[in-house]
Amino acid sequence: MLDQGAPPQNRPSPSGAPGLAGRLMRRKPVERLVEEGGQGDGGTLRRSLGMWQLTMISIGATLGTGIFVVLGESVPKAGPAVTISFVIAGLTALFSALSYAELAGSIPVAGSSYSYAYATMGELVAWVCGWCLVLEYGVSVAAVAVGWGEYLNELLDGTIGVTIPDALSAAPGEADGAIMNLPGLLVVLLAMVFLLGGAKESATANTIMVVVKIAALVLFCTIGFMGFKSGNYADFMPLGTAGVSAAAASLFFSYIGFDAASTAGEEAKNPQRDLPRAIMLSLVIVTALYVLVAAVAVGAWNWKDFEGSEATLAAIMNDVSGQSFWGTLLAAGAVISIASVVLTVLYGQTRVLFAMSRDGLVPKTFGKVSKKTGTPRVNTVIVSLFCGALASVIPLGKLVDATSIGTLFAFGLVNIAVIVLRRTRPDMPRTFRVPLGWLFPVLGFGFCAYNMFSLDSATWKVFGVWMVVGLVFYFLYGMSRSRLATAEK
Repeated sequence: MLDQGAPPQNRPSPSGAPGLAGRLMRRKPVERLVEEGGQGDGGTLRRSLGMWQLTMISIGATLGTGIFVVLGESVPKAGPAVTISFVIAGLTALFSALSYAELAGSIPVAGSSYSYAYATMGELVAWVCGWCLVLEYGVSVAAVAVGWGEYLNELLDGTIGVTIPDALSAAPGEADGAIMNLPGLLVVLLAMVFLLGGAKESATANTIMVVVKIAALVLFCTIGFMGFKSGNYADFMPLGTAGVSAAAASLFFSYIGFDAASTAGEEAKNPQRDLPRAIMLSLVIVTALYVLVAAVAVGAWNWKDFEGSEATLAAIMNDVSGQSFWGTLLAAGAVISIASVVLTVLYGQTRVLFAMSRDGLVPKTFGKVSKKTGTPRVNTVIVSLFCGALASVIPLGKLVDATSIGTLFAFGLVNIAVIVLRRTRPDMPRTFRVPLGWLFPVLGFGFCAYNMFSLDSATWKVFGVWMVVGLVFYFLYGMSRSRLATAEK
């Protein structure tokens, strides 16, 4: 069965075997994607998530990463104008979020943008998109886990007066004698334990952590505003527009979580109605908090003081209040809230691989579902160990930019997918439509491309190598084992 909107070259040749171009561009019908929803090897995913839980998953995966972890690295790139960088990154996310909302309401499945690409642009593009999502989710879990260790040390120092030594709290090369980032590994393994318990149980734990993180950021704004100095904004854009663009590209990492809700499409009770609402509501809340906290932070500290800082928000609170209590309290909130990012993004990674496994593009083990918990348990363990290993040995900065470029590429494809699906399936039911026709998807693609080209050459080289490895894997494994391929034989 082929999508009725598929172009002629996607259909089998008269001999019954499609040519190479047809094999690479074969599309999976939307109806089939939806029909297979939740089905795994040996069991099915459970539909247990409502709109509130989906919104909390999206906020949990997004809120905290850019503020608690990446802010200290982004301010030296843009100066006080980092607030504009947040807005640019937020606009990029907004246009893509609109496209995500339309597709999530039309194709409510676990694969997120991978599945959307499969239904609109063909198998090869879908594979590339899925491979980018593996980079986006897997590496971002590791990046956030690294930042979690910084706040854990701040909490330990403020409560019991000891810290984990650099040898066990930093990646090799980040500090003299560093062996591994043990806290980064531990928080990933902790998230794994929650996920193995079931989607509903994980969502409940995440909701509690989201409430804590919002309270922690409100507390920071309250204390930080007391030390606000307007003079810190005097030299607003010291590094010019190039600095603002570079910071925006890195800060886009802070917004990747909103698409985690779309990966829950096969575990949502009413995905067509709730997914679009959850995606848009979470992005509005997160963007408002990001800009507010960044504005207060730069107002309380000179932008040059951010260079090399760790646990930046806690340090600002200690400096403003003149005592360690408030910084320690914030660090406690950050330890809990950053853990929720690890939990929800790790969840998204496992569900994308689950969808790719069901299509035959990655090994079957990623699609096995436990009858007891209704979760892909083996998938969860493998992904967690991989992400934990990355968190323990790779420095934060390299992880952030690698995540950003993979995310931007995948988001760009989602914007294109909206245009293609509207052209090939104009009459398909949609519970949400991006306003103003093709304008916003085109702008979303343009913003993604702009931010990608603002990243440095080293990040592009890593991305290029990652893509080559992915294409080799697809041509040697996925193309022949694809379920669409076996159906054609």
